[in-house]
Formats: sequence, C-alpha cells, structure tokens
Amino acid sequence: MTGVAVIGSGAFGTSLALALAAEGSPIEFWGRDRDDLRQMQENRKTGTRLPGFDLPESISVKPDLEKISAQVCLLSVPMQKLAGFLESAPSLKGRTLVACCKGVDLKTGLGPVSTIQTVFPDNSAGILTGPSFAVDIAAGLPTALVIAHGDASVAASLQAELNRSKLRLYRTTDTVGAELGGSLKNVVALASGIAIGAGLGESARASVIARGFAEMTRYAMRMGAQPETLGGLSGLGDLVLTATSEKSRNYSAGIAIGQGRDLPDVTIEGIATAQAIAGLAKSDGVDMPLASAVAAITLGKLDLRSAIEMLLARPATEE
Repeated sequence: MTGVAVIGSGAFGTSLALALAAEGSPIEFWGRDRDDLRQMQENRKTGTRLPGFDLPESISVKPDLEKISAQVCLLSVPMQKLAGFLESAPSLKGRTLVACCKGVDLKTGLGPVSTIQTVFPDNSAGILTGPSFAVDIAAGLPTALVIAHGDASVAASLQAELNRSKLRLYRTTDTVGAELGGSLKNVVALASGIAIGAGLGESARASVIARGFAEMTRYAMRMGAQPETLGGLSGLGDLVLTATSEKSRNYSAGIAIGQGRDLPDVTIEGIATAQAIAGLAKSDGVDMPLASAVAAITLGKLDLRSAIEMLLARPATEE
C-alpha cells in the first residue's frame, strides 16, 4: 500500500489527519469546503469544523480531489451522503477505500462498506470504527479503534499502515458486525438521551443501554455478524461512549427530544439509522422495540409519553 489520504474535512476527518500525521507520516487531506482548505493551507491551522489545532507540515492539503495520489483513502463523509459522494468521485476507482462513518443509508438500507462496494464493485473496501470523539483524537489522547476488512491480509496491512502510538487499531474480518455496531449504537444513544431528557433517571438509562445492546446484537447476528464483534470496541465500546456522554451528538439530540427542544443543526446519524433499521427489522422479523420507538418518535408518528407507556407495557419475559 502506498500513501494515505483523508477525504473529508469535518471534525472527525480532521482529527484522523492530525493523528495519522502526528509522527511525521505524510497524509493527503481533502474536503468539500475550498475556502476552509485554502485557509488551512495558508495558516497551517485546522478549519472551522475542528478549530484550535496546528496543522503539521506532513499534512498536504489538496483542494482538488483528482490530485489525491494515495492508494489508501479514508472516507470521512456522512453516511447519508456517502453514496452520492462516491458517484461523483470517479478518481477513487481502484483505490482501497476505508469508510469512517457510521449508519445505514436511508434509501438503500446499506451500510458504509456495502455502499462502497455497490458504487465501486472492484475496489477494496473496509471500515474504521469504534469509540472515539474527534476532539480527543485531535488532542492526541489515547484512542482504540477497529479496522475491518473482509480479507484478513488486507486488514493486517491496513492495521500496520494506520496504527499509531496514540491511535491503537485492532483488526477484524467481520465487516458486517463492525458496520452494524457503529450504526446501531447511535440509535441506542438517542434512546438513552431521551430517557435522561424526559427525566426518567439514570437507572432507566442503564436499562435502555443494556436492552439496546441486546437489540444491536440480535439484529447484527441475524445479518451474519459475529457476537464477539458486537461485544468489542465497535459495538459495546462505542455504545458505552456514545450513550453516556453529552459530547455525543446522538445522546445530546436524545436529551433535546426528551425535553421537547429543537434539535441542533448538526448531523445526527442515529435518526436516519433508526428509521432505516426499524423497517428492515420488521421485514426480517427481528424484534427491536427501542429502535422502532425512536424511529416513530423522530418521524412524528408517536409522541414521547405514548412511546414510554408502550415500552413499559411490553410483556415480561426472560432476559
């Protein structure tokens, strides 16, 4: 593998570029906002999405996507925009593409790896996922992530290429489990935030997290995932982080919903994922009451009080 590029200059893409370049490794960096990129080139400071960090000289800002030469490209593009972006980027054909987003496409029901493979069937596709906040990675705080690729040798090569002293990567060939762990935890984080926002208390939040994890595992295994993957960084690890911290956009959005406030104007992947997964789970015969409730609430089909009453009225069963 020759060279690494980070595609996407949002907060997470910027943090990845900083972490990967921290030890002097050359990193190519591209984003849609040309003005932001120009400022980064001139000032050698990070852009508006993640301000406050110096940009190492080892990061080469590339205003033109076609001039990216790296063979390994990390795609830090929002899930709901990933397919459209790939379709508009023919220059990425033939590269090793690693998705750095979490969710399920609302139109197709596909995850990040499957989306890449649909647009570029001959490309090598993987995913980088796990418990992480952009500001922590950018600050050089220790973070552990998962690199998933269906080919064990490619997964090992990517691990060797991307592993850093403060960014520790574990590898797996279970791309389905890595995709769904990262996607479904956002739905549970929304439900967890709703519980706190609605004043149900921390005990209720713990129950939501535990039962939500059961839903995640149940659905992912039906789709062919390994339970070990869901119990690792890309599942349980990411869930613990995202469903308990107000630095999480999904958890914070859930709190806002529970309090009856307007949602912030940021990408909240869990909303689209809940709506996509609720339909998929129903057609696949998988019981996912929390995901279904979150989907109904965010679609305006169910008010919060009714959703809580519906969940509490479910039959008592074995765990």
